[in-house]
Amino acid sequence: MKTLTRRRIIVDDSALALSIGGRLREARLQAGLTQQKLAEGRYTKAYVSALEKGHAKPSMAALNFFSQRLGLPPSHFLGDPTARWDRLDADILLASGRWQAASDAFRAILAQPLDRALRAEALRGHAEALCRLDRGAEAITAATESLETFHALGRERDAALVTYWLAYGQHLVANTAEATALLSGLLAQLRVREDIDPDLRVRVLIALSSLEATQDQHRSALGYLEEARVMAVDLDDWRRAAFLSQLAYNYTGTGDVEAAIRTGVESLGLFRAAEAEREAAVLENYLALAYLRIGNVERATGFASHARIRHTEDGNRRALAHVADTEAQIALASGDTAAALRLSEEALGHAHASENHRAVVSSLLT
Repeated sequence: MKTLTRRRIIVDDSALALSIGGRLREARLQAGLTQQKLAEGRYTKAYVSALEKGHAKPSMAALNFFSQRLGLPPSHFLGDPTARWDRLDADILLASGRWQAASDAFRAILAQPLDRALRAEALRGHAEALCRLDRGAEAITAATESLETFHALGRERDAALVTYWLAYGQHLVANTAEATALLSGLLAQLRVREDIDPDLRVRVLIALSSLEATQDQHRSALGYLEEARVMAVDLDDWRRAAFLSQLAYNYTGTGDVEAAIRTGVESLGLFRAAEAEREAAVLENYLALAYLRIGNVERATGFASHARIRHTEDGNRRALAHVADTEAQIALASGDTAAALRLSEEALGHAHASENHRAVVSSLLT
């Protein structure tokens, strides 16, 4: 039997990676820093070495981190600024949480003639923006094309990141088994490599914990978080907040509501410090439920009200379905059955409108 050998093209953006790496090394030496010192606090010496040799390209988060440490603008490290400003602008919109604007920017970029590498990068950014907007099916389409291109170009580090967003998209369309398989394979890869952005491993662990928790496997979910805990000390406020919020959720699943509240309040403070208002509102709704479980109706009402205000401003009916359901439970606990019925019907309306099947079930049970 004839064996078919798959040919790979390993070209693409190596010139850009070398250009960025050379500029990074030059700036580091001018600043009198070692690779270890430049990486200190978030990255590894091996990661900086891979960047300087052109074996990898930095993520936007890494580029911002090194730029701040070296006192230079991120654009200093771009090898061909004029050809990449549009994508840089889109990346900045994405990093600042302006997800609809970022999605629109990436869509405009993708409408232009692009080489394979730039198209794959733009598709990856678009996939992330779509995931943030809860548009799972579209995110899967963008991430799948991006992943196939990165594999064909031999860019496994870039493929690793887009795999995360592909898994996220699968989760959004309720394909939990596929999302778990993608993340488990990615985690196995990250555990044996040091030249990939180390923050990604923490994000994958948190994501796997979240998937386990949705299946009520809270013990195994906590196991993933314990592995992440060791690496979470040096995370920025947003990622540490995400870690703590997932930890709080799993504490609730194991029955330790007081620990859940304590951890959730800490997470909420970090989300607010990072100006992550959408994530803060989701957590406020969770804290409302936690306080309701220990009989503190006043605190539960306050957190639910804050969550409603934020999600109403955003027009996020998917999230409002959960908030209205929480408020219905609070009304029941207060003995106001008329309000509970009205809020439950509101929750059901939001759930159907946003195709939030989990919220549909929850509102019917309430």
